[in-house]
Parts: sequence; C-alpha cells; structure tokens
Amino acid sequence: MHKPLLRIPYTDPFARPTIIPRSARTLEGAIAALHAFFTSPPPSGLPASTVVISGAGISVASGLADYRGTNGTYRVNKTYRPIFYNEFLASHEARKRYWARSFLGWSTLHRAQPNAGHYAVRDLAQLGLVSSVITQNVDSFHTKADPNTRTVELHGYLRSTVCTSCREEFPRDSFQEELARLNPVWAAFLRDAIASGALETEDPVEKRARGIRMNPDGDVDVPDAPYTTFRYPACPRCLLDPPRLASGTKSIVEIDRDGAWNPTSTAGILKPAVVMFGESIRNGVKDAAEDAIEGAGRLLVLATSLATYSAWRLAKKARDLGMPIAIVNMGGVRGEDAFFAHLEPSQLGGEGVRVEMPTDTLLPALVQELRRSGFHGEIISPARAERERGDAAIFRDMLS
Repeated sequence: MHKPLLRIPYTDPFARPTIIPRSARTLEGAIAALHAFFTSPPPSGLPASTVVISGAGISVASGLADYRGTNGTYRVNKTYRPIFYNEFLASHEARKRYWARSFLGWSTLHRAQPNAGHYAVRDLAQLGLVSSVITQNVDSFHTKADPNTRTVELHGYLRSTVCTSCREEFPRDSFQEELARLNPVWAAFLRDAIASGALETEDPVEKRARGIRMNPDGDVDVPDAPYTTFRYPACPRCLLDPPRLASGTKSIVEIDRDGAWNPTSTAGILKPAVVMFGESIRNGVKDAAEDAIEGAGRLLVLATSLATYSAWRLAKKARDLGMPIAIVNMGGVRGEDAFFAHLEPSQLGGEGVRVEMPTDTLLPALVQELRRSGFHGEIISPARAERERGDAAIFRDMLS
C-alpha cells in the first residue's frame, strides 16, 4: 500500500496540563470545581445550558481503544496509520484489507456498551445542565445511553455502511453477515478467536502476545493475515440500478458468482458511514455542531485532546464567544493554555476548570454530589433548547 500524502496530526503526547483550580487535583476538589462550573451564572447574553464535546477517551472504560491516551494506539503501535479516504476509494486491495480487519473487530465493538461516563452525561442532561452533545466518537454510545439528548456525531457512525455512489445507508449488522457468507474461512477464524478469548482482553500487551493488535473503531490487525483473499459485497441498490457517473455515462456494477463486488465495476462501493481521514465532514453535520455551540453558554470537553481540527475549532469558537470552558481529559490538550489564559487565579471553577481524571470515575461522582446537595436543575426541553439557540443568534446579530 502506498504511503498516504496526508499526515496524522499530533501523534506525540501534549504537555501535561495545569490543573485549574489547584484544589481540583483531588476527586473532591474536582467535583467542587465542576459543581461551581455548572451552577455559576453564565456570562451576560449567553444561555444557561452546557454543550459537551467528547472524544475517544470516554469509551476506553467500555473496552475500546483510543488514539492518543496512555495506552492509545499512537503510543503502543508506532507503525499504525488509519486508511485514508482516497486510498479506500482508489484501491480494491486497500478495501479488502480494511474490511477484513473491520470484520474481525466488529464483534467486539458490537458487544461493547456505554459505560458510567456516558450515563453520567445523560444524568447531567436530565438535571437540565447539558443541552446537547457533540461527539467525535463513531461508537454511538452517547445515543445508546441517552436517545433523548440532542447528539451530533461529528465523524459519523459505524452502525451503518454507506454507498460512495448513491449514498444509500445499510445496517452494519447485515453487512457483517454478508462478509461472513462471502468469507467462510475468515468467519471460522473469527469464531475461533472469540472462543479463545483473544478478542476479549483489554490488555494491549496480552493482545499482542496473542498475535492481535486492536486499534480504534473496531480495527483488528492480525500480522501476516491473507488480506488479499477477503471479499466484500456491492451496494445492493446500485447493483439493481447502476447510477450515472459524473460524465453522464451509466456506471458498471458487477459481482462474482457468490455476490462479491467485482473490480470491473465503476460504482457500488460501500464504506463505513464514518468520516475517514482526508474526507470532509458533511455541511449539515458541521452546521448542527456549530448550532450546538452557539446555542449554549458553557462548554464541557470530555476525554479528548482536541487534536483533530474539526473538534478544536468548535472549542475555539466557544472561547471566542466568551463561554466558560471545562476540560476533563487524561493528558494534555491541543492549545489548552489559550482556553484558560484569562482566568482569575482566585476563581473556583465558575469561569473555567481543567481536571485530569477518568470520566467514568469523576462524572458519576459529580452527578451523585449534585443530587445529594439537592440540585435538581431545570429540565431543558428540545423546544426550549431550540429557542435558546435562536435567541443567541439574534443577540450575536445585534452585536455584528
């Protein structure tokens, strides 16, 4: 496979953070700081609600790998590079490799469930403190834990595949069944791996000892595996009605006798419904994320280093709007000093918080303390959240 021209940003660790306020070094101090963050009045002209930006670290407690954490893939597997969008589109062999590894990893990802951190975000929403969530994760855990809170999946989701030609989406479960049917030897290998427990351990050292590397987003690397033998299906819609190409000519969608996509085809390629590296986020998703930022008065950043520009720019937008920002992340965050440079040294969390603790430990304890102290909050209905977003937009227009 050719080396991609694009570079993965920030694979080295960021500098360790400065804890804000200093009392937030302990669990009790961190809870007190976040309590002040949520309950202090927002800056004049901003809504009282909080928007969350979450990243891969919040799902580590669910048994999934992350990118830049202490045991993240970029730390323990220096040779790892995810597939790029242009590679996926251009190379049949690259797609074989991608779908073979995804086939092996899907069972683990599919069995994984939201953890205490996800449910604590739900509880904060039920207390009226969180109005919306923007997640970089593609595991759909936020929507599983809380289908009622407005959630923007910034980088898409693995629960579906999407055709690169007609844009039709199909359930990933059905796609997995087709992959198993087309690749019986691989399916037998997967059954054996599951039975042996090789895919169950969360210890990266043990995984490597078993000849398996578990990477983020359900990507399982088995060194020396015969990826070139793997087959994948064509888009069923394009197979029935091949779409027209940009030139106006009818495309070709062909399959072999078992139903696998044939490389003589010029359309009908299925990809995961995620934003691959080098692929653009859809405008509608960008707009929804910006609306969520603009409709809130505070930003809570959870378990992400903000290394990707798509997330960092949203945090910067919140800072430019004058929103208090709280960051809960193990390890450093991209450009985080700029988010807190304006803070008064004596502030106790109402103006900003920086904590280095696991979300599945801190957030449930915060919710428990809020309830114990008698805080009930005011439930933010979807209609009210929409009104607040509109009011905030009017206010900004008056100042422009």
